Amino acid sequence: MGTASRPHSTGPLRIWVVSDGRAGIENQALGLAEAVQRLTPADIAVKRVRWRPLFDRLPSALKTPAMLDPSSNALEPPWPDLWIATGRATLPLSVRAKGMSGGRTFVVQTQDPRWATDRFDMVVAPGHDGLSGDNVFEITGSPHRITPARLAEAAPAFDDRLSGLPHPRVAVLVGGRSKAFDLPEAHAARLADDIARAVEAVGGALLLTFSRRTPQSAQAAMTARLSSLPGWIWDGKGDNPLFAFLHAADHVLVTEDSANMATEAASTGKPVHILPMVPLKPAGKFARLHAELQAHGAARPFDGMLPSWAYEPLAETDRAARAVLEAMAAQA
Repeated sequence: MGTASRPHSTGPLRIWVVSDGRAGIENQALGLAEAVQRLTPADIAVKRVRWRPLFDRLPSALKTPAMLDPSSNALEPPWPDLWIATGRATLPLSVRAKGMSGGRTFVVQTQDPRWATDRFDMVVAPGHDGLSGDNVFEITGSPHRITPARLAEAAPAFDDRLSGLPHPRVAVLVGGRSKAFDLPEAHAARLADDIARAVEAVGGALLLTFSRRTPQSAQAAMTARLSSLPGWIWDGKGDNPLFAFLHAADHVLVTEDSANMATEAASTGKPVHILPMVPLKPAGKFARLHAELQAHGAARPFDGMLPSWAYEPLAETDRAARAVLEAMAAQA
């Protein structure tokens, strides 16, 4: 890609990605940073922070950098041009970043911070959260690291397991229990039976991966019912084949509990089928996200069949990156 408009004309942009280190959280900020880097020369440093146990539960407004655990990465000069942070742990630092840097740093928070929204230069928030404000940039879903190039780079390492599988190949991404959904054993078994019938009907192959939140009973039930199909059920050992699965797949099935998984799947341009779970409360924001993905042409509820359709791959992380650079240029 060509170089985009940016506030500094010499030297690469210095970007800090700040999080508590959890992969699902960190990848949102890192994905946005990498999208900026695809638009303009940039150096990215990942900063992982945690609070001393004594101070961890304090309100964000009362926390100061002196309360950080010594295991945290140093936050000291030279300060970055662009600070991209995500997650509750980073909020007390993000609101102080511009002051600490003497006004040099442009501060972006991803997700809905639910606190002090106007104290960030920009908030990149999922549209389904319903956040609004002059500095809020709404996107469908969450920022992420998946691009066609990254998927293609990941594929060769798993060619020996995937290249000979029949088409259509069906990637199944299974989440687990959350505040909004559950995946009890009986429901997981019914889902597995429906998936097995669909894959068998088209003579395809299965590429299945579970999340850390998937209950062991649900994993066992699904594995027992699906292991006879051609394909690969990843057991969590060795390198994670998720990117290779997405690259190899002709269809992607995603449980409805994860905004990240649905958004990432929709970035592939492949049909995304939403798998139902057991609701623990009204679907709310998840229903809004799935409606957005459906309106884009990316996703449909799984109905036990595997129809194919085409759509423009979702590229919201790139759109957000352009907006960040434009806002930085306007503030310079």
